[in-house]
Amino acid sequence: DDIDRAYFAVFDGHGGVDAANYSATHLHVNVGLHEEIVKNPAEALKCSFQKTDEMFLFKAKREKLRSGTTGVSALIVGNKLHIAWLGDSQVMLVQQGKAVTLMEPHKPERD
Repeated sequence: DDIDRAYFAVFDGHGGVDAANYSATHLHVNVGLHEEIVKNPAEALKCSFQKTDEMFLFKAKREKLRSGTTGVSALIVGNKLHIAWLGDSQVMLVQQGKAVTLMEPHKPERD
């Protein structure tokens, strides 16, 4: 279609790099192939994070891997910004020199 899109992501491995590398390799593919990517990008991001997690858990069990990752991704669709994250990774947006809070990080003490 004629809508410009851009995707960015950062993963911070915990207990090794396996989960971070896996997510960096597969999350964007799952987002791009999701049936809602055009109509509902936020839903595509959410479902793709979950699918990628399930895929890695299957691989980790099979290969006896013991790592995890936090992740944050940004999907720009036209003039809209969609942010998805898991864990305590954070995103900062600076607009006209001022920080704009986009998210509240996941912390153990937070409901």
